[in-house]
Amino acid sequence: MKVFIRRFLNFSNRVQNVTVIRAIRNGLVTMIPVLIIGAFALVLKSFPVPAYQDFITNVWGGAFLNFFNFIYTATFGVLSVYMTFCISRAYARLKVDQKIVTGGAILSSLLAFFMLSGSFLPTFSLDNMGPKSMLVALIAGLGATALYMFFFRLLAKRPRQILSLGADYDFNRMLSTIFPILFTTLCFALANLVIVKAFNVDSFRDLYIKAMNAMFSVGETGFFKGFFFVLLSSLLWFFGVHGSDALEGVMQTYFAPGLEANQAAVAAGATPSVILTKQFFDCFVLLGGCGATICLLIAILAFSKSRARRGLGFAAAPSMIFNINELMVFGLPIIFNPIMLIPFLLVPIIFYSVSYAAMAWGIVPVIANSVEWTTPVLIGGYFSTGSWAGLLLQLVLILIGVAIYFPFVRVLDKQSEMNLKTNFEEFTAYFMEHERELQNVRLADMNNVYGGIAKEFTADIRHDLLKKFKLYYQPQYNYVGECVGVEALLRFIHPVLGPTYPPLLIKLVNECGLMERLDEAIVLRILEDRPALLKKFGEGIKISFNATGTSVSNGSLLATLRQLEKQETFAGKNLCIELTEQEAFSLNDQTRDILAQFKQMGFRLAIDDFSMGQTTLHYLRENIFDIIKIDGSLVKGLTHSDNSREIVSSLVELADSLALSVIAEFVESEEEKEMLHQMGCDIYQGYLYSPAVPLEDPKPALATAA
Repeated sequence: MKVFIRRFLNFSNRVQNVTVIRAIRNGLVTMIPVLIIGAFALVLKSFPVPAYQDFITNVWGGAFLNFFNFIYTATFGVLSVYMTFCISRAYARLKVDQKIVTGGAILSSLLAFFMLSGSFLPTFSLDNMGPKSMLVALIAGLGATALYMFFFRLLAKRPRQILSLGADYDFNRMLSTIFPILFTTLCFALANLVIVKAFNVDSFRDLYIKAMNAMFSVGETGFFKGFFFVLLSSLLWFFGVHGSDALEGVMQTYFAPGLEANQAAVAAGATPSVILTKQFFDCFVLLGGCGATICLLIAILAFSKSRARRGLGFAAAPSMIFNINELMVFGLPIIFNPIMLIPFLLVPIIFYSVSYAAMAWGIVPVIANSVEWTTPVLIGGYFSTGSWAGLLLQLVLILIGVAIYFPFVRVLDKQSEMNLKTNFEEFTAYFMEHERELQNVRLADMNNVYGGIAKEFTADIRHDLLKKFKLYYQPQYNYVGECVGVEALLRFIHPVLGPTYPPLLIKLVNECGLMERLDEAIVLRILEDRPALLKKFGEGIKISFNATGTSVSNGSLLATLRQLEKQETFAGKNLCIELTEQEAFSLNDQTRDILAQFKQMGFRLAIDDFSMGQTTLHYLRENIFDIIKIDGSLVKGLTHSDNSREIVSSLVELADSLALSVIAEFVESEEEKEMLHQMGCDIYQGYLYSPAVPLEDPKPALATAA
């Protein structure tokens, strides 16, 4: 089973990485702000409470209703125009090289859309640009962009510029798009003309709407026609087409009249008998919107391990309560997602079949009351049927739907974990390769895939770090093998990604503003561990921990230590604060005073990663620090680099003249140890003795401090 799931996930990833599908998904994700604004405008204008509707319709001449309509018209009313623009832009970004002017691709797509949708006709209405034209938007956004790029590359092979009027560079670049746009427009105009003449329709959009209606003209309006309607509507949604609007003509022709027939029967004192009405689909098939996604929402909020996915669920929930689910469909996404195909098609079909059977067998009354499609679940079930049985049926359907969606939500989580591991490994490798040059770059603001990974991981840090970080301790030994100290090293074991590269972790902690709180938590943990550390490594050891230049210079670490100083268990005499050269700060009067107070409290001060940097040499002149730790890269170079040996020898001699202790890091061999000893360095930290280990590690110290 695990092998099958992995293969399926790999297949899903391959499908979703197809350029066309990535362009559609990226384009639809770009539309999310418009969808959110439009969804809330639709909720506010359609809120199914009569008193509220009277208020927004009549107060101030209907000003509130007009206000909501303005917003709805500017968003959902022209949704397909936004879709064309966003998909074309996304596809161009994925496919276009620097020589091609992408603005021309977007203009070509918009021109193609307006032609295919019939927006040029005398009968033009906003419907031509709304959700009913989403299929046209897909074809125009992808097809026109691809055709434009073909013509641009073809014409670019000419040795001379297409047009040049001696104007500036940007002007000439736009002139170069004229012929590619023209040829693309001519192709779509010709295709649309052929369709109009061949099929006697007004436009391509008119053709596919009539084709949809024609499919339902055969046979009686019964179970199978409704079954096919639900299946086709869901399938259209899965492929990015607004199924409900594309089949609106079918709904109005074959199913909407059923409610009037039932109401007429009730008025005549007869029993209503028409099961398939518009309200039947709204209240018992499309719970939460297409795909019965209210069940998916509940499954995500209750069972998903993905914080990002639950966040989407919370964002989508307010509109989904009113059966508006575009944010979930496009944001998860459901469209073009093989993992979601089965439940997205299966749940509405099961809901349809169960509800049809419940009404056909008389368990639930046939619908004879009109309710708005935005009426929330359970409320709609009760009012549409006039019976508690309708509410209970909806409740049963929801439980069934959640049970069906649940395993697929877990598969989504599995896919997210797999992709996150791969992406984070690449991100870590990228950071390690460019570590120095990224020191002054905010990783979460990078305009590439790594910026997104940094944002996602930063969210995990904010949520988990202070509760789940660990301290590993690496011992330090003198030449004769006595343990003289340990350094506390921060480790964060991500629940999915495993151990995190410490410099990357510190970088992201700084970016999300948690460094001060982390410093405090680390000191508290060291104080908790100190009795066990002294017992394990020796009473005479010093315990070192790293501090950032920021937390030292702004006084936050000092304030933390002053607060802890009031506790009886606190004592700074065997604690050492290490500052790294990379975290250098300005030595002004304030920082000198802070460092002096550390020493008064009994702390020793060390410079970590010490080399010949101008900043740290300046620190030595101040006679503030007690210890220098030689940069590990210099120690690694001892056995093969004359320069490294010369630098280390000079540093040890300098430290000796200033009465400073010297510790060499990254000591991994006896050869390195002997070379350092000959230079006068007799305290070592590195794999020669021990890696950093958790306190509970059973491995004892090599020796006890004298």
